[in-house]
Amino acid sequence: MNRQTTPKRMRSTSRRSSKRGLAPGSVVFIGAAREQAAGISLIEYGPDALQETRFTSLEQSRLHAATQRLRWLNVYGVHDTSVLAEIGQRFDLHPLVLEDIANTEQRPKVEDYGDQLFIVARVLQLSDDGHTLSSEQFSLVLGRDFLLSFQERPTGSFEPVRERLRKSLGSLRSSGIDLLAYSLIDAVVDNYFGVIERIDDRLDRLEEAVFERPASAQIAMLHEARRDTMALRRALWPLREVISSLQRGDHPLVTPETRVYLRDVQDHLTFLIESVDAMRETLSGLLDVYLSAMSQRVNQEVRILTVITTLFMPAALVAGVFGMNFRHMPWLDSPHGFLLALALMTGIAALLGMLFWRRHWMD
Repeated sequence: MNRQTTPKRMRSTSRRSSKRGLAPGSVVFIGAAREQAAGISLIEYGPDALQETRFTSLEQSRLHAATQRLRWLNVYGVHDTSVLAEIGQRFDLHPLVLEDIANTEQRPKVEDYGDQLFIVARVLQLSDDGHTLSSEQFSLVLGRDFLLSFQERPTGSFEPVRERLRKSLGSLRSSGIDLLAYSLIDAVVDNYFGVIERIDDRLDRLEEAVFERPASAQIAMLHEARRDTMALRRALWPLREVISSLQRGDHPLVTPETRVYLRDVQDHLTFLIESVDAMRETLSGLLDVYLSAMSQRVNQEVRILTVITTLFMPAALVAGVFGMNFRHMPWLDSPHGFLLALALMTGIAALLGMLFWRRHWMD
């Protein structure tokens, strides 16, 4: 993959202005839509059994009969509003929930709808070359015996949770559905650690390059890293407020047992936010160092040019004096006049050069 020096920011194909004049709760997709069809998968589980089902169409899902008490329905491709409308009707979702799911530019938040809890977070991923940061909205609807998760595309962040359910590891299968919601949020937060570590490594290499030899291409890298840290900050700060609200016990759908685990997620988020703040300070310092180094380089180049100009100024002065059209001038009739003029030019230049060298202006 070829790295672009100044990667273009991803822009949505559908914007908020497309909802102008519509009633609240209108389901209009806002975001960067993809051509792939929506994917629906269902995991039903209990302490002793688990069943996975993948639906290829809405008609197939209508014929499915529940086999276990707890259900996790995962949907990829929220650009397909017909799928959202079908799920909203089956699970009696509030129209504002469907509207927020279709709008993939939401900030992390939590909203209580009585018997349902709506949670939004951001899933961040770095490209293989580590220079392109993508952000995906992740929406959760937590009910008493079901959990709905929505994403525009698969990210692979939740596969470890699926494996734990399949292998019945830990207490996921024997606990309530709210622990599964915690596990998905925890997987998102754990993914932030890998993203931040890779960005931090990139900053270390950039710092070495700036101190060794500043170059004009580095300013684009600095702004690129600054944009990434801003995206991290926008994802982390609101999410910490979300976890704080869930952990305080403001929502009855989250049990006290799960709130204990949420405290750990809150600690992780605090650490991540401090790491991002440290990277922002490092970037600010690197930008100052870069600007200072470039200014110093310009000053050095201007000083060298000034020295060279000053060395040649006496020669120009002598040549100008002897080039005047006066009838009587020294050395004009002397057979050694030309050599004497050259010697005078060279001597003055050598004297100035020695003076500049002693004052360290030629270093």
